[in-house]
Amino acid sequence: MAFASRGAYAFFRTDSFAASAQLIDAMSGMALDGHEPDVDIRGDGVTVLLRAFKGEHYGLTQRDLELARSISTTARDMGLPADPTAVQSLLIIPGATDRRGIMPFWQAVLGYDRRPDSPDEDLVDAHGRGAPFWFEEMDELRPMAAQMRCPR
Repeated sequence: MAFASRGAYAFFRTDSFAASAQLIDAMSGMALDGHEPDVDIRGDGVTVLLRAFKGEHYGLTQRDLELARSISTTARDMGLPADPTAVQSLLIIPGATDRRGIMPFWQAVLGYDRRPDSPDEDLVDAHGRGAPFWFEEMDELRPMAAQMRCPR
């Protein structure tokens, strides 16, 4: 598994949707309450994400590590190779001189929630599908950003 902004990711390559579904079926008995993986199932493979954001807690735990190892072992035993080159993750970090002033706008536009452990800095998709927005407080805007500001 590779670590990205939202947690630990892995992609297991398959040759059919049925093979992908078999991996998901095998994984279904491994998950523990609060540590269920997010999965994306396709005909060419399964993407697995163990979330770093769990309710009001942030960070991967020992239980996550154990689950990752179990999933990887099961996939390997099924002849489904992990392909780290197929893992993609996106994190957006806008800079602002007044983070608190712009966050309500982006929260309304995106329909995101404030991240429980950093509500004054970060917005996350409640459904875990969209890229998180982590706002960087800046003393002054970078030259290019200052030129692109819209007049009020």
